[in-house]
Amino acid sequence: MLEHVPHWLGSALKGARAGADKLAIAQPGLGSFAALHLASPAFANGARLPERFTADGAGASPPLFWTGVPEGTERLALIVEDPDAPTPQPLVHALVWDLPPHDGELKEGAIRADGPGAADGSDVGRNSFLNEGWLPPDPPTGHGPHHYAFQLFALGPGPDVGDTPGRGAILKAMNGRVLAAGLLTGIYSRGEEAPVGPIGSVAPA
Repeated sequence: MLEHVPHWLGSALKGARAGADKLAIAQPGLGSFAALHLASPAFANGARLPERFTADGAGASPPLFWTGVPEGTERLALIVEDPDAPTPQPLVHALVWDLPPHDGELKEGAIRADGPGAADGSDVGRNSFLNEGWLPPDPPTGHGPHHYAFQLFALGPGPDVGDTPGRGAILKAMNGRVLAAGLLTGIYSRGEEAPVGPIGSVAPA
């Protein structure tokens, strides 16, 4: 949709960004926590997202894997946000609640509408367009690089959020119960110089 924004308008909006301080992982209510290792075999941390995961390609969600889930974890939650969107809050590209509480992975294309929940018990929540599933990166042309923050949280015991949760419900449910968290950032832009950067990490066998 935003590929139709004129380059001049995207350039004019370069200073309008939500801000990294508004990312879920930066919220003070979460308290202090240990580090999780979150990575992708498709792109390295801080590298450009391959086009196939964006609105310029097939628009599938990228593969992810994680290690270092601590003992006492009841569930994992994944939040993918764009703090560079010209909006008051980061644009939510994906929410996945109640992932199994151990080291694991999401295959390419796994973040998609699942109704009341998936077979593994996880539930895909609502992105900023109020739809379930992966909202492919679609930055305005000329707006500069957008940083897509994949944030994984290991959570201790606490309340559930029901089916198809939104960002507000998940952040409220996470307050004070984050045991560990991991951050992986992919970059994408339109109308800008775009080095490919290093490829991703190798997923464990």
